[in-house]
Amino acid sequence: MKHRKGFNALSRTASQRKALKRNMVTSLFRYERIETTKAKALEARRMAEKMITRAKVDSVHNRRQVSQDLFDEGVVAKLFTQIAPLNIDRAGGYTRILKIGNRQGDAAEMVILELVEKTEAKSEKEKKKEDKKTAKAVKKAAAEKRASAEEASEKPAKKSSSKKEAAPAEA
Repeated sequence: MKHRKGFNALSRTASQRKALKRNMVTSLFRYERIETTKAKALEARRMAEKMITRAKVDSVHNRRQVSQDLFDEGVVAKLFTQIAPLNIDRAGGYTRILKIGNRQGDAAEMVILELVEKTEAKSEKEKKKEDKKTAKAVKKAAAEKRASAEEASEKPAKKSSSKKEAAPAEA
């Protein structure tokens, strides 16, 4: 039974376990999805959920508390500016664990730990909208350019021919 067991030691010393969880959570926030064993994912999930909850309120104190465990300032900034605002209305459960089967070598249960609200999915939708807008703008600009080029090609042709005729006369 697992009564009164606060955490899984993962067969590691305290310092190794702490480093493992820090690296896994950093990778989770950086890539928004990691593949690992079930036991490691459950431990990393606990740490990640607490950090996202803390990041929902952007203050200097909260940034310093999160920065104690995440050494990459870019990931800390992403957590506070992109990930946490997506989860502002969510009361918890910011991550999900998807089972993907057993590992070939030792039959360890493998899972995917990912964020429920992904920043990439929304940015892809926005990119598609922007692409449509830019495509329309490009077509419009190309049409205007063709129209102005036609007008410009007619006018300089007349001017250049008159200048060419005028130039030999002066010489």
